[in-house]
Amino acid sequence: MTRKILARMLACVTLLAFGTPTLADNNRNTVVMKNFDFSPMAITVSVGSTVTWKNLDGEPHTVVSADGAFRSAALDQNDSFTFKFNKPGTYKYVCSIHPKMMATVTVK
Repeated sequence: MTRKILARMLACVTLLAFGTPTLADNNRNTVVMKNFDFSPMAITVSVGSTVTWKNLDGEPHTVVSADGAFRSAALDQNDSFTFKFNKPGTYKYVCSIHPKMMATVTVK
């Protein structure tokens, strides 16, 4: 009985320490807007992947692709926008409110 308890405790500690693959994938495909910057400024994902942008600034931001493939509404603090990339390519995007904020999604 003690071995079963230890095994379960070890399994719980492992999950807490390393997380699950689903959570890791979701975090990897997240771009944050903070300090008037996109972070990361360049991200590479597979075809069919979804990218989520989250605004952590106190000012509104947008996510607008240069080629018109996607466009968010103005995102207030803690708002997010999600887009699924179904075609390979390089997608440059900006915040239309603060055009010095620029970044890229590469889809392979």
